[in-house]
Amino acid sequence: MPKTFHANGILLLIIFTGLLLFAAQAQQPAQPAQPSEDVPVTDAQSGPCSIELTVSGTDTKPVYAARIDYKTAYGFMGTHKLDMTVYTNAQGRARFTGIPARVRKPPIEFRASKGDLVGVATMDPANECQARHDIMMDKPKPQ
Repeated sequence: MPKTFHANGILLLIIFTGLLLFAAQAQQPAQPAQPSEDVPVTDAQSGPCSIELTVSGTDTKPVYAARIDYKTAYGFMGTHKLDMTVYTNAQGRARFTGIPARVRKPPIEFRASKGDLVGVATMDPANECQARHDIMMDKPKPQ
């Protein structure tokens, strides 16, 4: 009889433990949905402004791994210089943060390139500190 009681006790313990684990899993809050891909960010750590860029081709489809370059001078007599690069994600998006609110010769240009395609977006941080712009890439026009 003790063997039967012992086996029943173990079975009850296993069932009880399983119920506790199931209840614990049911009580955990659901994880928020993560975006399919994070937006790549380059931080200049030189000011409060930022810009999010969306790069697309002439077919209006996002351009993956387009290189976006940004160069500017700021500060007294333009003595501080920034030269930054970021690549777009699968949705054609990228972001620059930490842009100074005052630049030497506004507007600043964000030049996108990939293969033989190019495109440009401009921003004047004094007028639009938090900006979103699109860049439509195309083959450069012959000069």
